[in-house]
Parts: sequence; structure tokens; C-alpha cells
Amino acid sequence: MEPIYQYAWLIPVLPLLAAMLVGLGLISYNKTTNNLRQATAAFLVSSVGAAMVLSFALLWSQIQGHETYTYSLEWAAAGNFHLTMGYTIDHLSALMLAIVTTVALLVMIYTDGYMAHDPGYVRFYTYLSLFSSSMLGLVISPNLVQVYIFWELVGMCSYLLIGFWFDRKPAADACQKAFVTNRVGDFGLLLGMLGLYWATDSFDFQIMGDRLQDLVQSGAIGGGVAALLAVLVFLGPVAKSAQFPLHVWLPDAMEGPTPISALIHAATMVAAGVFLIARMYPVFEHIPSAMTVIAWTGCFTAFLGATIALTQTDIKKGLAYSTMSQLGYMVMAMGIGAYSAGLFHLMTHAYFKAMLFLGSGSVIHGMEEVVGHDPTLAQDMRLMGGLRKFMPITAATFAVGTLAICGIPPFAGFWSKDEILGAAFEANPALWGVGWLTAGMTAFYMFRMYFMTFEGPFRGNDTEIRHELKTEAEAGEPILAFGPGAMDPRELEASHDDHSHGHHSEYPHESPLSMTFPLMALAVPSALLGLVGTPFANYFEAFIHPPSESLAEIAEHAEEFNLTEFLVMGGSSVGIALLGITLASLMYLSRKIDPKAIASQIKPLYLLSRKKWYFDEIYNSLFVLGSRRLARQVMEVDYRVVDGAVNLTGLITVISGEGLKYFENGRAQFYALIVFVAVLGLVILSGVT
Repeated sequence: MEPIYQYAWLIPVLPLLAAMLVGLGLISYNKTTNNLRQATAAFLVSSVGAAMVLSFALLWSQIQGHETYTYSLEWAAAGNFHLTMGYTIDHLSALMLAIVTTVALLVMIYTDGYMAHDPGYVRFYTYLSLFSSSMLGLVISPNLVQVYIFWELVGMCSYLLIGFWFDRKPAADACQKAFVTNRVGDFGLLLGMLGLYWATDSFDFQIMGDRLQDLVQSGAIGGGVAALLAVLVFLGPVAKSAQFPLHVWLPDAMEGPTPISALIHAATMVAAGVFLIARMYPVFEHIPSAMTVIAWTGCFTAFLGATIALTQTDIKKGLAYSTMSQLGYMVMAMGIGAYSAGLFHLMTHAYFKAMLFLGSGSVIHGMEEVVGHDPTLAQDMRLMGGLRKFMPITAATFAVGTLAICGIPPFAGFWSKDEILGAAFEANPALWGVGWLTAGMTAFYMFRMYFMTFEGPFRGNDTEIRHELKTEAEAGEPILAFGPGAMDPRELEASHDDHSHGHHSEYPHESPLSMTFPLMALAVPSALLGLVGTPFANYFEAFIHPPSESLAEIAEHAEEFNLTEFLVMGGSSVGIALLGITLASLMYLSRKIDPKAIASQIKPLYLLSRKKWYFDEIYNSLFVLGSRRLARQVMEVDYRVVDGAVNLTGLITVISGEGLKYFENGRAQFYALIVFVAVLGLVILSGVT
């Protein structure tokens, strides 16, 4: 198996090379490259497919017990400073490679149907391939500097993809918002990275952790300084994984086409933050105050995302806040020391959330045939309903994803989320209480989404609802902030010969096989993958465990399995989920409870959720308007002080020059007179004094 490790560098390089070749084609021979749509797509998809084959070979090798493989070369040296680059393949990186390549491949297959009529089809595929390469490079990086390089590449690709339809102002604003918000977190990460190097003289994860622990224990560095450095590093994952308070960019990222929403929310950008926490675990685990900050940040983010998702009417926006909430669970798990539980949920979530997002794209694709390209209609669940009859595959796979994320056994989400809640109960019952309540809200809003979309009568042709939504949108209500979904506005002009896209129909129909196949493929791990991490036979924890924990300790934990405790904890999480499902069915399926009446009775709470806890308004007032006010003040200082000083200097120069020019007449007698007067004045002055 050694040759596989020697060529592991090809995993990120293959999609990168493919993206470079197609990108050069777009720059040099744009028309020809765009005309070869299917060929270029097949080339880019094949590169990711080859990377996936290599990734699964490495994962299998690691499962069989192959030791960690690291290749490094000296990149730069100056005195005692040595910077190495290379790649490392261990259990964590092998798992992440398999997740990223699998989801990326299925998303790229799905893209062929979803973006089939978009003029930027080839460019979108190129961006996807570059995005996948950046994430793959990140997960095999052996040190923090290399992680940071790929970390920024991931951010750049997300900027390009969120703003893919850059000629629309909402998309342009959304990608800038994501970019700026992530710069805040990345600046903290950079400061923390440099601080850790100052303290430990290393960028290697394990060495940093060991040396920092020794320095704190010896008193060479205070515990507060170590905690500050750890929290600064944590700011990077706070932004990338959309944790409070840097979460505001994630819903706006829905401005990009749905395939990239699936890739961002499942296996790339947001997963990068959780992955970095796992990589930096040797540093974090020895600093209790930093671990507490991480745990409570994740806990509050999970609760915050769930409360906002309760009232969303846009299908993609609801899923976006769901992602934010689930990421909170993962970060909370890392903070309480449940390393394997957090990564287990990262793995299961990657598959069922990718499926849910791709399912929402399939729904939007169908709805646009009925309501047109109006973004206030195609993504609004109030105009859906009854789609199960028209889109059975999409509905069935969406139901599987919904059951998985709600934590209903035996679906994957139950095992991973239950493990996090069990660890939270042991660490801090308050964390468990918030997580348990969030699990109930998750079940409610996800089944609310499913019932509104796939059950009941189809409302897409209801002119009254359309008019009501239009009126609300014109009145400034936060109905939708994004669109179009599957199609570019110019698509109708480019596809008059295609009946399914060129004309409106009365009812939607199922998406093509290129879109439904990835849904069916993702449904399998969404339903069954959790069985590798059951508490009574936890193969996942035996494979993925903290660097500081030995296999003997893992085996000891496995022997401590308590069936009664599992039934109580698992039963409580399933119970709260069933309560949420029941409430959702009474409101949105049988209609025995009127949600509008409840909203009117608790209007302040409803508006708090509907307006996303007013974070956008607060940030706009504090940072956007505040920055403008500060800029105006700086401009005043520049105008009155800086420019004034420069202008005064120039005025003095002009006046002195004008005055002195009369003394420069070229007559020696006049100069002698001036010297005589000056000497006489000095003599008189000295005599007076």
C-alpha cells in the first residue's frame, strides 16, 4: 500500500490541474471551451472521481492499521526558522478525504442537470473543481501554515461561487458579506497562529500542544496568555463554521446556485472550521477555559440557529439555519472533549445535509416551471405543498434526510447526535438541556419544512397566495433574499426549444436522472452510516479518537457501555423529537392548530425569530453605519488637520519666497549693507544684554 501514500498528493492536485486547464481554456478560447460543455464537465468530474478512488484506497489502508504517513520538504529557511510543506495521511485526514470527494463528486453530477441551461455552466464546474481541490489540500496539510494557505483558498472559492451570478446585486452583496465576515475570523486565526509560533517555535499541531502545555506548567507562559492564543485561533473556525457571532454570512450564501450551497454546507467551507478544531485539539484540550468557550459558543449557536429556522418560509434559508445549528452541536462536542462524537456528526451530517440541499434544489427546479423565475415565489414553501405526488424520488429522499437530522433511529443522525448529547450530559447538564431542547426544535422545523413542501394540496397555482407574497415583498417583508434557483434569468432566451424550461406548466415534475441519482446515492449513508458508531459497537470511535488517547483507553470506554443509560438518554432525545414532529403535523399537516394565531399571540418572539434576532440590523448599525461615521470623521481630520498643515506649509513657503526674492538682486554693495546692518544689530543687542 506504500505507493498509494507516495502518490496521495495527487488527490488535491488532480482537480486543481483540471480546473487550471479548463480555466486557461476559458481565458484563451472562451467560445470553444463553452461550446464543449459536456466534455469539459466530464473531464472535471473525472478528476474528482479519480481523487475519490485514491481517497477510499487510503481510508481502507488506514482502517487496516497502516501507520500515519507524512511527507515533507523544506520550503523556506532563515537562521533558526525552517518552514516545511508536504502532506500527512492519518485517520482524520483519510476520513475527511473520503467525505469531501464523495460529496463533491455527487454534487458535480447533480450540477449537470441543475445548471444545464446556465450560460456559466463551464465556469461553475471550474469553480467547483477548484473549491474541492482547496478543501482536499487543507485536510492533508501537516502544519498550521499550510492549513492557513488552503484555508484562504477555500474562502476565495466560496466568494467566487456565492457571487456566481455576480450581475445580480443580492449575489454581489452576499459574497462580499461572506468574504468580509470571514476576514474577521481569519485575522484572529492569523494572530493566534503567530502567537503560538512565538510561544512554541513550531507550527506542527502536536508539538505546539505539547510545548504549550509544558510552558504553562513551568510558568514560562501564563494560563491567560495560552487561553487568549487558543481563542484567537478558534476565531477562524467561528467564522468558517458560522458560529455566533460571525454566523451572519451563512444564510446569505444561499445566493449562489443550490449545488454550491450543498457543497458549502456539507463538506467544504463549514466543515473546515470543525476540522481545524480537531487538528488543533492537542492545543485546545490542555486549556480548560478555551474548551469552555468553544463548548458554550457551539451550544448557543445550535440554539440560535434552531430558533431562527422555526419561522423561515424559504426552503434554502431554513436549511441554512439548520446547518448553523448542527455545526453548533459539532463545536459543542469538541469543547466538551467528545472528539470522536463531533467528527462522527460531521460525517453523518455531510451526507444527509448534502442530500437535503440537493433535494431543495430539485424542488426549486420543479417550482420554477410553475411560478417562473420570480425568486419571491420559487423558493417559498407557502406556494408548495403536495409535491410528493409530482416528485416522488425527491420527496422520499428528502424524508430520509429529515428523519436523519431529527435523530430518529436507526437513521444516521440519531447515533451521532445522541452521542453528543450523552457526552454533554456528563460534562455539564446545562449544555445537555440546551442541546436537548434544540433537538426538539430541529424536529419541528424540519417536519414543518417537509409537510409544507411535500404534503397537502399544491398551492403553486393559488393566485391569492401569490398576490399576498408579492405584496409582502413590495412592503419590505423579509420573504426571500435570493434566487433564482436552478436557472439563470437569461435561460428562457437561450432555451426556447426545450419544453420543460421554455414554457410554464401547471404542475412540477420530477427532476432528471442526473439530479435524482445523487439524491438516491446520498440516501444510503444518510440512513445506514450511523451504524458504524453505535455505542455498543463503536467502530468509528475506535478509528477516530483524540491524539492523546490510546486504543486501550478506547477499549476501556467501550466496555463501560450501560444499556439502561443509553435507553434513558436515547429515549429522551427521541421523545423530544417525536414531540416536535407531532406539533409540526398538527400545525402543517392536519391543520388542527393555526400557526398564525400562535404567532399573533407571541408576536415579539415570532418577530425575534423571523428577523433573525435582529443581528443584521444590529451589525448594520454598529459596523456598517459605524464605519461610515468613522470614515467621515477621519475625512474631516484629513481635510482640516492633515491638508491644513500641508497647505499652511505651502503658504509659508510662498510668502517667505516672495519676501526674500527682493533681497536677491545680485549687487555686492547691497549684500555688504545687509551684513553691516546685521552685525550692528548684534552688537547693539549684546550691549543691551
